[in-house]
Amino acid sequence: MRIFLTSLLLFSFSNLLQSQTISAVSPDKNIQLEVSVNNGTASYSISYQKEVFLDPSPLGLHSTVGDFTQGLKLINNTSKTIKESYNLNRSKVSTVDYKANELICTFTNAANDTIQIIFRITNRDVAFSYLIPKNKNLSDCTIDKEITGFKLPKGTTTFITPQAPPLTGWEKTKPSYEEEYTKEEPVATKSQYGLGFTFPALFHLGEKGWLLLSETGVGGNYVGTRLSDANAEGVYTVTFPQEGENKSMGPVTATATLPMQTSWKTITLGKTLKPIVESTASTDVVKPLVKTSKVFNAGRASWSWIVWQDESCNYADQKTFIDLAADMKCEFILIDAMWDVNIGKEKTIELVNYAKSKNVDVLLWYNSNGNWNNAPQTPKDKMNTPEARRKEMQWLQQIGVKGLKVDFFGGDKQVTMKLYHDILVDAAEFGLCINFHGATLPRGWERMYPNYMTSEAVLASENLVFQQDFSDRYPVTATLYPFTRNAVSAMDFGPVFLNKRLHRDPDKGTIRKTTDAFEMATAVVFFSPIQHWGLTPQNLTEKPAYLLDYLRNIPTVCDETVFIDGYPGKYCVIARRKNTKWYIAAINGENKVKEITVNLPMLKGKQISVIADGEGAESKFSSEKITNNAVALKLSANGGTVLFIP
Repeated sequence: MRIFLTSLLLFSFSNLLQSQTISAVSPDKNIQLEVSVNNGTASYSISYQKEVFLDPSPLGLHSTVGDFTQGLKLINNTSKTIKESYNLNRSKVSTVDYKANELICTFTNAANDTIQIIFRITNRDVAFSYLIPKNKNLSDCTIDKEITGFKLPKGTTTFITPQAPPLTGWEKTKPSYEEEYTKEEPVATKSQYGLGFTFPALFHLGEKGWLLLSETGVGGNYVGTRLSDANAEGVYTVTFPQEGENKSMGPVTATATLPMQTSWKTITLGKTLKPIVESTASTDVVKPLVKTSKVFNAGRASWSWIVWQDESCNYADQKTFIDLAADMKCEFILIDAMWDVNIGKEKTIELVNYAKSKNVDVLLWYNSNGNWNNAPQTPKDKMNTPEARRKEMQWLQQIGVKGLKVDFFGGDKQVTMKLYHDILVDAAEFGLCINFHGATLPRGWERMYPNYMTSEAVLASENLVFQQDFSDRYPVTATLYPFTRNAVSAMDFGPVFLNKRLHRDPDKGTIRKTTDAFEMATAVVFFSPIQHWGLTPQNLTEKPAYLLDYLRNIPTVCDETVFIDGYPGKYCVIARRKNTKWYIAAINGENKVKEITVNLPMLKGKQISVIADGEGAESKFSSEKITNNAVALKLSANGGTVLFIP
């Protein structure tokens, strides 16, 4: 890794005691940041191409070191340019050339305590974090609140999810980032539960453009924060976890040894949705926390539970799904909850060995907790203490298991964030990759931990099975996720269903409303290094060979991601490249035919394969040579298309 630091930022500074302002710009000078102190309170604003995207918004926090919400003076600032190239092997891009202008502002309060705010500005993002330096009188610091805010311009609309009350939902497992997204609601509309909203949060600023708020850089060092309801002026403020989360275990504050740095808040913005989809802000400002020589492979997984449900967690059915994984060239099978009871450890070892003989690796499900919700599924009490966790992981390593799905966390307190961190650190030592469900938003973990693969943290595909209403709304929902949840990190939605009805009995269960081509497109549109398919054994004989061959070869990680076209809740077209092969996928969220023309210069002159909508839900296959950059696509109602280089 090479880092070059040079001085570049332009800034202006006023010596007036009552009003101090400093400015910084992005490398291309399109984004301008202004940091101000007026009558002792700090704020910032952001403009893009001279249009205001964030009006003056509050900065500050309250801590045991001092109150940094009032009585502030801006006493110093430093600036530099940061250039860094880094690699990712489980993200939407494989190489990032990071260039940012950094501004560090140093403030003192009325008691002469010191805090710094670090800003990083790229051509599409602004990120900032607070740093409380070492203190000769104190060894550590507790932060009990931030007043960090985001004031959106009038007329802005939202695509955000509400924060759920603690100990609600199925078996009191919430909050778990599994709520419905708003669709173009006006700023200042109250959240569903009156508890604010979770990250990420997408805002449409009308003709000005788009803005996405999120958070990154949280391991065991901080709480996971969220947004309050906006006030009448359109200001959302950062809020700490609720007392009742995790059954009131642990404080809602954040504590660390000095110097103490908070999480990074990230703001991605632009005239179009392109910077939103392509941003790497979540990994740009974090660093790897774990060094290891072990290799953690991504891939596709068969998964009986999603359609065949609880009854499928038995030896015979899991063997069937190992055979399915082998036939589909999947790297993994996920054996879900209750395997320890319904199959038993000895027979599970047999399944692991059988899977190995088929070149398939096994992932096993675990309950995260012993007592912070009522979820009864086992194995329990294996992940929540160091002694039990390390003993179990050692056994898993010995029998050849390659990864874990850990479920039911239910909170964002620092003690919970530290549990995520500890699971990842211990699992890395034992060569186990990790997938979190019933979980918080991952915050930079693709770069921080070598074995982190993916997280749910979204209203996912199980709801297609549980609720016909969700299945009916799914096309719309699917076109929201690429611009929101999946824009900031890997998302384990569990896509690609080919059953007409989502049940083991073909005459029962919810009715799928999407076309086969739509389902093929979600394998590209939804990004997750491990993709758990919704396929079942009968799909192998019921569906055309070209669909299965496509799935046998589709990669789950890519080298490049390009936003092509789309609008949240209506449609989405995304291109991803692995090595020299491009995969372009389009999904239609509306229940009417959509005809669009998209610019695909990466396919010009190439012979490609096309999976498109046919009659009804069926698909059709063709091969053609692309002669122009502009390509016309016709998408059926709730339909899709995939274009790829074979």
